[in-house]
Amino acid sequence: MASAELQGKYQKLAQEYSKLRAQNQVLKKGVVDEQANSAALKEQLKMKDQSLRKLQQEMDSLTFRNLQLAKRVELLQDELALSEPRGKKNKKSGESSSQLSQEQKSVFDEDLQKKIEENERLHIQFFEADEQHKHVEAELRSRLATLEMEAAQHQAVVDGLTRKYMETIEKLQNDKAKLEVKSQTLEKEAKECRLRTEECQLQLKNLHEDLSSRLEESLSIINEKVPFNDTKYSQYNALNVPVHNRRHQLKMRDIAGQALAFVQDLVKGLLNFHTYTEQRIQIFPVDSAIDTISPLNQKFSQYLHENASYVRPLEEGMLHLFESITEDTVTVLETTVKLKTFSEHLTSYICFLRKILPYQLKSLEEECEASLCTSALRARNLELSQDMKKMTAVFEKLQTYIGLLALPSTEPDGLLRTNYSSVLTNVGAALHGFHDVMKDISKHYSQKATIEHELPTATQKLITTNDCILSSVVALTNGAGKIASFFSNNVDYFIASLSYGPKTASGFISPLSAECMLQYKKKAAAYMKALRKPLLESVPYEEALANRRVLLSSTESREGLAQQVQQSLEKISKLEQEKEHWMLEAQLAKIKLEKENQRTADKLKSTSSGQAVGVAQEGAAVVTAAGQEDASAKAVPVPVHSTSLIGILTWTSDSEAPDVESREDLIRNHYMARIVELTSQLQLADSKSVHFYAECRALSKRLALAEKSKEALAEEMKVASQNNSRLQDELTTTKRSYEDQLSMMSDHLCSMNETLSKQREEIDTLKMSSKGNSKKNKSR
Repeated sequence: MASAELQGKYQKLAQEYSKLRAQNQVLKKGVVDEQANSAALKEQLKMKDQSLRKLQQEMDSLTFRNLQLAKRVELLQDELALSEPRGKKNKKSGESSSQLSQEQKSVFDEDLQKKIEENERLHIQFFEADEQHKHVEAELRSRLATLEMEAAQHQAVVDGLTRKYMETIEKLQNDKAKLEVKSQTLEKEAKECRLRTEECQLQLKNLHEDLSSRLEESLSIINEKVPFNDTKYSQYNALNVPVHNRRHQLKMRDIAGQALAFVQDLVKGLLNFHTYTEQRIQIFPVDSAIDTISPLNQKFSQYLHENASYVRPLEEGMLHLFESITEDTVTVLETTVKLKTFSEHLTSYICFLRKILPYQLKSLEEECEASLCTSALRARNLELSQDMKKMTAVFEKLQTYIGLLALPSTEPDGLLRTNYSSVLTNVGAALHGFHDVMKDISKHYSQKATIEHELPTATQKLITTNDCILSSVVALTNGAGKIASFFSNNVDYFIASLSYGPKTASGFISPLSAECMLQYKKKAAAYMKALRKPLLESVPYEEALANRRVLLSSTESREGLAQQVQQSLEKISKLEQEKEHWMLEAQLAKIKLEKENQRTADKLKSTSSGQAVGVAQEGAAVVTAAGQEDASAKAVPVPVHSTSLIGILTWTSDSEAPDVESREDLIRNHYMARIVELTSQLQLADSKSVHFYAECRALSKRLALAEKSKEALAEEMKVASQNNSRLQDELTTTKRSYEDQLSMMSDHLCSMNETLSKQREEIDTLKMSSKGNSKKNKSR
């Protein structure tokens, strides 16, 4: 049967291969036809290009002819313009010439009109031919591209199909050969496995007999020799000291420290919230400095003034709980006795919230009844009253679950061990609910504060108080979110750490047994500490070897180090000499500078005549040029210009004193021009910086796009790797299926051989019986 199925598969594959070969021949014919069409189209394209070039040449010649005609028309118009004034002077004599000129003009005009019409017609024809040629060329190019693409696709499909089916045929042939070899090896392995199973069964029987004898012997020894088994009963097992897990204790202490920091932030926020609420009651809706507030608000303010006595113990209880978790203890719910005190402090704070809740609601109603309360403000007050109720309810729910967690350390039967995980998850849900309520309060109170700030009677004191309350509410919201996320992140660790305790038992049975266990743990730690003897300090062998190598290398390189020290000392001495030399040079330069400054100052203070003589050498060329131009200017004082570091100074002749004001104006103008130049340079630098900033921004965008493309490529690589792994899995599954089929075929062949052997035996028996019967008949 299996061979028939394989032959059917091979026949199907041969039929498909013949079909594909026929399709391949058809596709090859189509490709050849398309290639011939593409060659014809290319020839047509060449012809069209040649015709287009001819038309362009004709167009160039026509444009040149048109230019010549235009120049000729301009010349004729110029001649006509020159002939008109002459005709006016001699009308009688020029009538015949004017008529001739008009006739010539009309002839030229007609000739020009014909040329223009012909040029226009040629332009239109050329444009139409050009457009038609471009359209035909575009169509032919697009058709050629599509035909080439189709031919390439057909060729690729044909190549892929032929390659694929040839590979499949080769694979199937290889698989057939491999499976035949595997079937033979599997038959051999099956025989070996049968022999091994028989041996293993014998060994198993021997081991069973040996273990049963040992078990009987050990049970008899335990019953005779062991007087007391402390792990049999859970009450005694709870007194055993568990294995110390320092990592667990450090983790629990770290978690307790984080919880203490979050509780401190929460306590600070609650203190600020209650305190600023008390200040707000004294200000709004009636200011206590101007008028007396209502008795309800007075009582509410009195209760709020006591908030510290209820809120501070929460921090103290959490601090005591943190201090109780040390590295030497065993931290489970049965040993955390300080959790009960924290639960009691939380209960007292919830009593305080229940006490102030009705006063708070009534105070909000009183604000709503005020004359300046708008409908929007009234709606916000109602929302806040609902939020305050929710806040109290959330605290009550949280206190209930914390009280349940505190029961195992005080009452042994208060909370079953199977309910620990559900209680912890409910604590996390309560903390998330507290965070949601604080977000609602923050949202509604911010809206209420913005509405109150817009009221005409809103004072600066009210605005600042509202801002303080809003900041405290925001701090409470952040603290609640941190606590909720912290607990949800560590709840799995809390649930897993509940099983930390004595082995082979359900855990600590009662707080008394847990306390006894801790005492035994301390005694055991003290005993181990007493047994431990301090070892003398010595240098390790590896460190001694390293120090010896360093010592040997240092002694060997002592001469080299001495030479290096000598060279460095010589360099230092040379550098000090150069330093002294340059210090002297600097002092001399300083003295020269002072002398030069003194000399310039003396020159400025000297008489104008001496200064004019000193400056005249610089402006001699200017003075001589002025003397050559005008001799009378000798009597007039001639200004002489001198350029220096501070600008242009102007001096007069020997007879006049220097004009101080004009010199100051020139200096001022010079500095103003310098300032303008510097500002222009600064503006240029700013523009360059803006340009560079834009370029940097563009580069950053390109970098971001490149990173995005990198991420996309990474995702594509992941998808490709997943596809690769999937294909590998499919390959392994197909191999396994082929192996299973081969094993089934081998089993089937074996069964067929057995049936054939049986049939042969039956045939032989029948032949033997028939021979015996024939012999009997003959004898008769």
